[in-house]
Amino acid sequence: MPYVIIDLLHLNSIDVNLEEETAWVESGAILGKIYYTIAMKNNSLAFPSGVCFSVGAGGQLSSAGHGNLMRKFGLSIDNTIDAKIVDVNGNILDRRSIEKDLFWAIRGGGGASFGVILSWKLKLIQVTLEVTVFNVKRNVNEDVTDVFYKWQLIAPKLHKDLFIRAQHNVVQIGEHGEKVVQVSFIGQFLGTIERLLPLINESFPELGLKKSDCSSMSWINSTFFGMVNQSILLLKLYWMNQKTLNQFISKSMWKLMIEGETLSMQWNPYGGRMEEISPSKTPFPHRAGNLFMIQYFNSWTEECPKTIERHVNFSRLFYEFMTPYVSNSPTEALLNYRDVDIGANHPSNLTKIDVARTYGSKYFKENFERLVSVKTKVDPDNFFRHEQSIPSRLYEIHI
Repeated sequence: MPYVIIDLLHLNSIDVNLEEETAWVESGAILGKIYYTIAMKNNSLAFPSGVCFSVGAGGQLSSAGHGNLMRKFGLSIDNTIDAKIVDVNGNILDRRSIEKDLFWAIRGGGGASFGVILSWKLKLIQVTLEVTVFNVKRNVNEDVTDVFYKWQLIAPKLHKDLFIRAQHNVVQIGEHGEKVVQVSFIGQFLGTIERLLPLINESFPELGLKKSDCSSMSWINSTFFGMVNQSILLLKLYWMNQKTLNQFISKSMWKLMIEGETLSMQWNPYGGRMEEISPSKTPFPHRAGNLFMIQYFNSWTEECPKTIERHVNFSRLFYEFMTPYVSNSPTEALLNYRDVDIGANHPSNLTKIDVARTYGSKYFKENFERLVSVKTKVDPDNFFRHEQSIPSRLYEIHI
């Protein structure tokens, strides 16, 4: 079946309005350029989004937009206030002419199911001129178990200005290259070191954070802190709700990671603003009741089929191990961490509702049915489609 893929890379202009504290960004603009352009205009303005600078605005703003500022300001989609979209009839619409339900759908429901989104209007946020960052590393053989357990208890409940993720990596230590899991507690605080230390020492003394562990910088420089190196990268994402891993399970998890050698995890705490937004305000439903968002990374440099198969199989084994401890009924997932293991359309992209519901319920939960209704209204013949797109009820009837 013939198809067209539209490359938006060169639609990358950014126009910042300091008076309104807004910015129009075209869908091909990458996050790094967006951050830099905003900071060059005013270093107290920012936008809450991710830490992977090469990600384009089109994908980020149509799915969710997690980042270090989400506990304070919410996701990227929560701070997107307008868009320009080409509909199935070739009309260019903005919020004045777009249907209310369609504007709801494209902020978290995946823009590619509904049209071609040319640009987005962002509501910028005020940040402190001084931002404090730290990265405290603890190896499992140094008994990090109790520290990680306490982090699980307090990270979603900390002050909104403080975001601490827990990054788990397999590293080699000592002269014999013993492999151990290292947990990095990577923090960003909207404020000074002097404000941060009493806050940490009161709520999380087990971390042992010292002044020498901390660095002060501008917000734009803090966005570089704690970035992930990527070669060939396989990513999956799950949520953990109302549970913590006890010390025994944590040790079993780390032991399995060492067997896989290259798998790492990033645990991002929720709470704060994420707890306050209704799961139906946008198509992205993973809000209150979730403690953490867990990202699984598996990276390798060899491209031979056997190597790829080995790493993919181990990743699936690890997901299976973690399944009892993450969200269920359904297991939740994020659209932009595309996971065809949870369901996909026929290679012809013939989108059937019963097939789409298998992945749609995981990405969107109860919001899936509303997305189907929007799709049926604005693109009844299913012109915009892909392997995990939103289906049209009328299209299925016609065929």
